[in-house]
Amino acid sequence: MTHVLRVDPVHPDIQLIAKAADCLRAGGLVAFPTETVYGLGAHALDPDAVARVFQAKGRPANDPLIVHVATLDAARPLVADLPRTAQDLAARFWPGPLTLVLRRSPLVPDEVTAGLDTVAIRIPSHPVARALLDACGLPLAAPSANLFSRPSPTQAAHVLADLAGRIDIVVDGGPTDVGVESTVVDLTTRPPMVLRPGVVDLDALRSVIPDVGTRQAAASDADPLRAPGMMARHYSPVTPVLLFDGERDTTLARLTGAARDRIARGESVIVLAFDEDRPEFRPLHVHLVELGPEGDPPAVAARLYAALREADQAHASVILVRGISTRHPLSAAIQDRLRRAATS
Repeated sequence: MTHVLRVDPVHPDIQLIAKAADCLRAGGLVAFPTETVYGLGAHALDPDAVARVFQAKGRPANDPLIVHVATLDAARPLVADLPRTAQDLAARFWPGPLTLVLRRSPLVPDEVTAGLDTVAIRIPSHPVARALLDACGLPLAAPSANLFSRPSPTQAAHVLADLAGRIDIVVDGGPTDVGVESTVVDLTTRPPMVLRPGVVDLDALRSVIPDVGTRQAAASDADPLRAPGMMARHYSPVTPVLLFDGERDTTLARLTGAARDRIARGESVIVLAFDEDRPEFRPLHVHLVELGPEGDPPAVAARLYAALREADQAHASVILVRGISTRHPLSAAIQDRLRRAATS
């Protein structure tokens, strides 16, 4: 049975946090909110506890986990060295939605790193996550708290929909703020590489490390994975997703045409729609799931995974969505998640 502990997201109850911390120290699994999405935490230095994370999620063993720590000092024993670049990025972006890939120390089990010589680490900023890390005094291996490859959970209800009965506790701190996962930067390569885009975008990173580049997701799910969240198909609902990319007016015309054709063939169609596009779909009488204003990417990011889950629950033949066309620190992350949700 999975127990739900409801806490204030800003001032969580100390006794409830202590209960969750006790569970983690005993080798249990606890889902908790971070500023990005809900994570599924386990004692990162306990191989048996980490193995339970993979089992609960149905996650393949070649997909490494992110280790969450409370402070930079807590990260030091987990890495072979902490280069100046990592310290500079930590000073600028931690606590926050940035994950750094560093050379691991022998203290970190192979189960966490998928046997790699690196480990992914971040310090979350969410008050509940920080309270839990402080209370348990452990590094926590914490991937997203969902069934593997499905849209990440941004509410406790999403965690329960996927993992009820599979994990011990869900700490319900309400909806998360950012809504998409952390930016992942590999500092073991020259130049450093962004492995997964997030709210900390290239321009922000280049203010600290000017030579940082980008690397694409794995070409296929069988490829070796350098860091968490790099599979070609990920963050995806069960219902097939078709993504329409390009200039807004042309792309919108293609999407509405595809919706019209599929409805004429008797298919059931869901459209994930930006607020600005809704008038275009009224003549079609198509089922719309709102993404929020395209001109407000933070609102879209916060809504994205909930919208994908809502669309999936309609059990339609297909989900159609237009790519985001705005320039914003979050736009690349939103487009990345849409592209991988739509990968077949």
